[in-house]
Amino acid sequence: MSTGSAAPRVAPARGTSIDDLLARVRAGHRPDVDETETLLGADLDVLLPVAAALRDEGLDRAGRAGVITYSRKVFVPLTTLCRDRCHYCIFVDTPGQLALLRKPAYMTPEQVLTVVRQGQALGCKEALLTLGDRPEERWPEARAWLDEHGFASTIDYVVHIARLITTETGMLVHANPGVMHPDELAALRPVSPSMGMMLETTSRRLFEEPGQVHFGSPDKDPDLRLKVIDDAGAAGIPFTTGILVGIGETVRDRAESLVALRESADRHGHVQEVIVQNFRAKPRTAMQGAPDADMREYLAAVAVARLVLGPDMRVQVPPNLSDPRELGLLVAAGIDDWGGVSPLTADHVNPERPWPHIDDLAASTATHGYTLRERLTAHPEFVRDAETWIDPALRAPVRALADAEGLAADVTPTAPMGSSARPVPTPRTGAVSPDPGVRRLAERAASAPLALDDADWTRLLHATGGELDDLTAVADDARRYTVGEPITLVQNRNLTSSGLRRGGRAAPGEFGLDDAAAIAVDAVDLGATEICIQGALPGDEDPAGYLDLVRAVKGAAPGIHVHAYRPLDVRDLADRGGLGIGGALAAMHAAGVDTVPGTGVKVLSERVRGLVAPGDLEIDAWIETITAAHLSGFRSTSVLFYGHAETAEERIAHLRRLREIQDRTRGFAEFVPIPLPGGDVPLVAGRAPVDEHRAMVAVSRLLLSGSIAHVQIPWTRVGRDTAAVLLRSGGDDLGGTLYDGRVLPDTGIEQGLELPVPAAERLARSLMRPFRLRTTDYRVTDASAPYVVTSGGTRFPVPADASRTPDETPAPDGAPA
Repeated sequence: MSTGSAAPRVAPARGTSIDDLLARVRAGHRPDVDETETLLGADLDVLLPVAAALRDEGLDRAGRAGVITYSRKVFVPLTTLCRDRCHYCIFVDTPGQLALLRKPAYMTPEQVLTVVRQGQALGCKEALLTLGDRPEERWPEARAWLDEHGFASTIDYVVHIARLITTETGMLVHANPGVMHPDELAALRPVSPSMGMMLETTSRRLFEEPGQVHFGSPDKDPDLRLKVIDDAGAAGIPFTTGILVGIGETVRDRAESLVALRESADRHGHVQEVIVQNFRAKPRTAMQGAPDADMREYLAAVAVARLVLGPDMRVQVPPNLSDPRELGLLVAAGIDDWGGVSPLTADHVNPERPWPHIDDLAASTATHGYTLRERLTAHPEFVRDAETWIDPALRAPVRALADAEGLAADVTPTAPMGSSARPVPTPRTGAVSPDPGVRRLAERAASAPLALDDADWTRLLHATGGELDDLTAVADDARRYTVGEPITLVQNRNLTSSGLRRGGRAAPGEFGLDDAAAIAVDAVDLGATEICIQGALPGDEDPAGYLDLVRAVKGAAPGIHVHAYRPLDVRDLADRGGLGIGGALAAMHAAGVDTVPGTGVKVLSERVRGLVAPGDLEIDAWIETITAAHLSGFRSTSVLFYGHAETAEERIAHLRRLREIQDRTRGFAEFVPIPLPGGDVPLVAGRAPVDEHRAMVAVSRLLLSGSIAHVQIPWTRVGRDTAAVLLRSGGDDLGGTLYDGRVLPDTGIEQGLELPVPAAERLARSLMRPFRLRTTDYRVTDASAPYVVTSGGTRFPVPADASRTPDETPAPDGAPA
């Protein structure tokens, strides 16, 4: 869609070289399929500067020079049933899988609103509805659900949910329900200001040939998908589409796909953005062994998309599908939009790829010379021309969230006047049932955790029997529809720093700096990506030992993640080392500490500390130190030890205090509810220990939802069998493998308790959930190492200053420049 006029440009005479072709494109020539194919094979050193210049020209014409946009969203997987059989997809389930997962065929309105309202509280303005194509045409279970709830089709239900979301929250829907007919597009237009469907590729071979990725998937017929894109244009709908790079298509296919999208945009002016998405292989799919999209080819596809589509098209890449160090290369390739990014929900289509934190994305964008601005589901040009592009029913909700430029205003969505602001019954003709007790209370907690008072939360903590089953089911749904289905584990080893002795090992549990180096090397050899170090040094050891220990570990194993030092240990370094808290944290950064444990506290109550752990750091000092750690750039864990002298009210106060800290710092990566060894004091007399744990995990998930994303199950305290039960009560993570190692295993505080990766995989498989190895910061560990591509196609690892473009990146010693 053109947003302004420019002086006519005269293209140079047509030549045969890439330089000539690029000069003509820069001057306004629109490459045909043959020329596009040629460009896709060109060297990045010549492609990227032209693509970046065209992007900048378009942003200037749009009136937002130097701005890259994103949409703050929640991802709502309305159903994971689908009639297609794409060979790379992990999003879909069968009815049998849903039954084993205890997962409904479709999210209910209550479940949708639970997720959307949490996003609303976090300032999200977009609800992305993603689902499988026409599941009722393959699965009788889907047809039965729709019939039971009074809907003619899945699209009919999408219309209902979209209207409900805007009515109840003021948020705007971006509908992504797959192939749509003209009447369905017309039905969605009054409830969804933008829609989308990836073209993916024009390749008929991938659709028609047995064994190819789209064979057996009727909705992946490229001609059908191109017709939907055209029909959306005829209906006046701002539309998102794009290509998928690396699924077996040829370079010619990519060229044809990009030109086809340009032609549709030319006909109707409705294509608001084109996504260029890189294929990432996923386990449990037919393509699990296929290589990820080649980075050089991906960057070329991004840059050529800009050259083909021109300066006025928005070109989007998903930031979570690339390593953070690759984002600068994508900016250099001419992108101007990061797409939807969620502060709450997982990318349910790519669950192994967490969204970047929005603050981190803004910082990365700034590093590469651009400002990150929030937009709405419809891009600014379409918002400003609402009379043409936005249905009358949605113009007021869109205006309420837009600023004068058509970007997102700095407001929180609110329900329009007259909305019910309460859960809506699943059947359209039914009535809201009376409050059934704990389940309804739990559903309120999932939707708006801060709306409950302490008495409500205490009631939930005391749930037993069927009410406890209801509580854990709601908590597990909250987990499912926010962080997703994967069960995660980090490969790690403990090293108890209180055993450090400068003079070397003299007793069990002790070690010297040389031993620490050997322990680190051994941990890496076993597959560990993290070493966890905590424990106060003895008073007669130099406090500089805290830093020397980290240097020894990092020197021996430079790539290992050091998760080190509780607030108590930090205070010891600060006080005895004469550094102060700020100085101690800076010294830890410099030594190589990556994240810090948030342990060293039982319950944030001085009364409980005095009774149970008087040697722990005072509560105010713990809060001061963990807050300072977060504000200095460290992320941390958080914990609550329960089952001793604390009351239910003190547990709730502890969780609320963690939320308050998180609101200020965003530093907690996870929460771990840990039964205190030897405590075993139930809140409910006679309640089985496993039910005590179920209630605690479920309440933790609900009260911290929208604040601390991950709830870790302490398998070392509850055992593997109970851990499996708690993973169905709202938990999503198993912590670490806790390898003993072959070098001084007694220096780890939980020696003798290991969770090998195969055992964790079996546990996840028993729950019908995917298993992922993660890093300490919840990224996948099997991501391809990032690299850049220089002249001649040579790959080199991305250096720390990855803001430079490939031709500026120095080659390693001995490598050709």
